[in-house]
Amino acid sequence: MRRARRDAIRKKTGAMQDFDGRLITVVGGGGFVGRYVVQRLLARGARVRVAQREPRAATFLKPLGGLGQTQFVAADVRDATSVARAVQGSDAVINLAGSFADMAAVQADGAGHLAAATAAAGVGALVHVSAIGADSAGESAYARSKGDGEAAVRAAFPAAAILRPSIIFGREDRFINRFAGLIRMLPVVPVIAPRVKLQPVYVGDVADAVIAALGAGAASRTFELGGPQAPSMGELLRWIADATGRKPLFVDVPDAVAAVLATGFGWAPGAPITKDQWLMLQRDNVVAAGAAGLDDLGIVPTALAAVADGWLVQYRRHGRFAELAPR
Repeated sequence: MRRARRDAIRKKTGAMQDFDGRLITVVGGGGFVGRYVVQRLLARGARVRVAQREPRAATFLKPLGGLGQTQFVAADVRDATSVARAVQGSDAVINLAGSFADMAAVQADGAGHLAAATAAAGVGALVHVSAIGADSAGESAYARSKGDGEAAVRAAFPAAAILRPSIIFGREDRFINRFAGLIRMLPVVPVIAPRVKLQPVYVGDVADAVIAALGAGAASRTFELGGPQAPSMGELLRWIADATGRKPLFVDVPDAVAAVLATGFGWAPGAPITKDQWLMLQRDNVVAAGAAGLDDLGIVPTALAAVADGWLVQYRRHGRFAELAPR
């Protein structure tokens, strides 16, 4: 029944459309999410143009496609001229560009440049990947840049589909892997914002959502993407410890202490948390009640426990030969 319902939803949204021979430009295609999106497009016969600041860094994707199926071009969303060149002749454009270092320029102004160029080129579809918590009036610079980016996309390309994922996990992520590395090294692990709720979503599901959002039924809509569980930060760290066979002492950091660390020392290289990250942790990162999500795109969310053993094994004391207690 679940498969039949999923196929019905995908047919309704246009997610089962044929990509054979269509030219789809993926901005940021060599990144964490991008490699999964590109792989899926190539498998479905699309011609894929990977556009990013350093295209040579994405050439590892070339063997995934057939002869002449993948093209690599230089483009920087901060430069309107370069993105205008990159999207010419495209049937669809996918924007995965993001940055923690130059947030306003990349995620707000850059998103506007790309959407305007996509519209001017007469491209049929645009999928813009934002984030849960995007809010032009948000306290954190990250939330504001994402919110401003969504507004710019809607203004320039009203039919764009916007996806807002929660924390994205996968083999190459910088979230689960970061904490797994800390848990491996430290006998005592401080937990900042231990009660904030997260709804980690699998990178493969996000990639499937991007593909589904290219369908006509997703045009002009916004989808929030989250996984099947919404643990607190403290619960998630303890799960990672169990999954890697580690038994550190977890110590919850009082909010007042964390705020002082973030405000007073967050600017320093190697700081445990920046001021902007602290501000982001002041609200839960979960799918809003009533929001359209993965289910509306015909995607069954993948649990962290279902896939994490494939790469968390590297953090165990004896790797694949480690014996773990039942979870």
